[in-house]
Amino acid sequence: MADSGGSKLWTVFSLVSALGAAALAKKALDTGWKAATGKTPPANPADPDVQMAEAVAWAIVSGTFVALARMLAQRRAADYFRRSAGHLPPQLQKD
Repeated sequence: MADSGGSKLWTVFSLVSALGAAALAKKALDTGWKAATGKTPPANPADPDVQMAEAVAWAIVSGTFVALARMLAQRRAADYFRRSAGHLPPQLQKD
């Protein structure tokens, strides 16, 4: 079993990679949305002034894209951790 130092390191590493990926994904999404629709993305899709179709489309696209970016970043971080430490992060090790 891995030590708690490795566990803490992975927690920080994973969090930083996920936050960075989410920020980059948001920037790319905003740019892509504006290019595709000619409008800025809805600041708050729950706002009743935002058309329902636009709110649903934004929720689907942004949720999917951000989740994929975070997952890919965490997989790369886990691979880097494995290459550096010689094992997977404690939270990803199989029992």
